[in-house]
Amino acid sequence: MLKKIISMGITIILLCNCFVLVKAENIEAPEIVSQVNTDVSAQIVNSKSAILMEASTGQVLYELNADEKLPIASVTKTMTMLLIMEALDSGKINYDDMVSTSEYAASMGGSQVFLEPGEQMSVNDMLKAIAVASGNDAAVAMAEFIGGTESAFVEMMNKRAAEIGAVNTHFINCNGLDETPEHHSTARDVAIISCELLKHPKIHEYTTIWMDTLRDGQFGLSNTNKLIRCYDGANGIKTGSTSIAKYCLSASAKRGNMQLVAVVLAAPTTADRFGSATKLLDYGFANYALVDESIFTEPIPEAVVVGGDKEKLQLEADGTLNFVVKKGNQNKVSQEFIIEPEITAPIEKGQKVGEVHFTIDGELVAVKELVAKESIDRISLWKMFIKALNNWITV
Repeated sequence: MLKKIISMGITIILLCNCFVLVKAENIEAPEIVSQVNTDVSAQIVNSKSAILMEASTGQVLYELNADEKLPIASVTKTMTMLLIMEALDSGKINYDDMVSTSEYAASMGGSQVFLEPGEQMSVNDMLKAIAVASGNDAAVAMAEFIGGTESAFVEMMNKRAAEIGAVNTHFINCNGLDETPEHHSTARDVAIISCELLKHPKIHEYTTIWMDTLRDGQFGLSNTNKLIRCYDGANGIKTGSTSIAKYCLSASAKRGNMQLVAVVLAAPTTADRFGSATKLLDYGFANYALVDESIFTEPIPEAVVVGGDKEKLQLEADGTLNFVVKKGNQNKVSQEFIIEPEITAPIEKGQKVGEVHFTIDGELVAVKELVAKESIDRISLWKMFIKALNNWITV
């Protein structure tokens, strides 16, 4: 009997010590071999600046002077539409809200839907006017509706651009109509903004419209983005042109599970901007494929917990499990789970506890973090005693 009591005491002591004796090993950062080659010497675009990006990963597939600050004309409205969609998704505004047109909004020139001062139009129709007809007046009306004034809305635009990593962008208006050196962006930043906009699936209901009407069929709309009608998988986003900016375009298309964004800035003609975007998208779809979460054919293993009120921890991949590979390699990917052998409680939900390594022909092509799917507290002294008592009873 004495030996059993001593044994139980030793068990409790060991369980207490596990909080300080067991340490998680650091996982060394492995070297990743990229499947993407952006050093392409072939002439793909006829423009001053361009970029091709996979939307879900932000992976750049091609670039040309992508960080040069340039005027972007009405491509500015990609950011305007992003803030509209975010206001809709947050519940700040609704699609059937009626928006009144101020004299200032009605005074806009260039592309417009000829709003009259005091005229009311729903958010749904205003968004249609912006996405399809590139209405400068509708953009200002929506800016005032969301921000109170256009200047306040523009401040929101610049703040949001910085938040999502469009660090070389600065707006002075919501529509790109009045161009000064202070109003600029880059092909890379436009792609970043466009990818953020595409996270709102409902925007496709507007950017894919080819022809429609406003005012109960009295005013016709025709999409300024000609790729919507003639390019397989095209689903957006925005054109822009002025004498200073020349011809600009943020074009998007989706085939299978891969969504691409092609940005062309300062093309000499409208044919060049559409032709260059077409070549960029063709290049992306011909050469690359996207691997997604469907690669997980088996459950992610559980981790062993030391000193916790649970002995097993469920894991999950952190964030979206997407990465780009060369076309033809998407079915050659192998996976290996690298999980720390013992994880000491307490454990917080979302805490990194391992990695999953993806290889093709023995080369590491992607790494995704594995994180705790739940929180696990340290085992209490009472539970520790009960556990030790159960162990003693079964001896």
